[in-house]
Amino acid sequence: MVGNYPEIQTRLIFQAPFHRVCAVNTTLLLEESSLETIKAYIALTKPRVIELLLVATIPVMLQAERGESNILLILLTVIGGWMGAAAANTFNMVADSDIDQKMGRTRARPLVRHTVSNLHASIFAWTLLTVSILWLGLLCGSWLAAFFIALTNWFYIFVYTKWLKRRTWQNIIWGGAAGCMPVLVGWAVITDNLPEGVPAQWWQAIVLFMIIFFWTPPHTWALAMKYKDDYERAGVPMLPVVRKPVAVTRQIVWYTWATVITSLLLVPGASWIYLAGALIGGVYFLYMAIILHRGIVKGATVKPLKLFILSNNYLALVFVSLSIDAVLGWETIGEMLGWTTTFF
Repeated sequence: MVGNYPEIQTRLIFQAPFHRVCAVNTTLLLEESSLETIKAYIALTKPRVIELLLVATIPVMLQAERGESNILLILLTVIGGWMGAAAANTFNMVADSDIDQKMGRTRARPLVRHTVSNLHASIFAWTLLTVSILWLGLLCGSWLAAFFIALTNWFYIFVYTKWLKRRTWQNIIWGGAAGCMPVLVGWAVITDNLPEGVPAQWWQAIVLFMIIFFWTPPHTWALAMKYKDDYERAGVPMLPVVRKPVAVTRQIVWYTWATVITSLLLVPGASWIYLAGALIGGVYFLYMAIILHRGIVKGATVKPLKLFILSNNYLALVFVSLSIDAVLGWETIGEMLGWTTTFF
């Protein structure tokens, strides 16, 4: 026993650090795996797409209660709306997981890489949707807003993703209505919390809805021109896949005109701040759309992605202008001209 003690002691000295190193490595691997899983679930919600929620919801709520700012209610609505939009985007990834495998720009998505299973993604989406509906109904006091969230999810998945997207080039025209819903959600929350007798002025919400509705096709088609081969490989009949480039850019110009004209319909309910933002942004947006179309007509090399990026900046400018206008609460152009702007 005594003769073997140094050997045993030496073995323990060398083995103990080895076990500690293994334990540390295992812990690091588990932490890394957990972090990757968390990132995957966040990716399911399409964070960049949800930026539109913030761009649309906050200015709309400020305009609905012009001159007032219920910060807590806005914050609660954004959180509830985010969960609803995150649910819709997750459901969309589940429904599109088959074609995402065929497209280069979507091959890194969690369901394609099997970081998250379709079943777990569906459970995640249903949880988000349920909490969102209860959140908007109970904490924000608007079951109408909760209904709009449920309608958005149904429309986005069953009407757009499962039906329109794979069958017609008009998919994004009508399917884009789902992206306009944050406007109705925000307006519903404010009007459901207004004192009795204060007009809801839903006509303004409809105009803001239609701005995003007309803006969506040129925004999406510009991106689709860049990734035409991806959509073609996946069998998705986006307009650039089924029509010649000149026909695509012609449609882009028409819808850009519709966007800019529609944005001016809100002018009676706002001041010159919104008017300036809508005009400056609208003229430049339209100019760039026409430049793209002329480039295609002449057979020149064009960069449609520039219009895609510009369209984001345009929408941001219009809605930020509206936010500033609404917070300041200056006399509206309609009031200056003696017009009645309380239609419904």
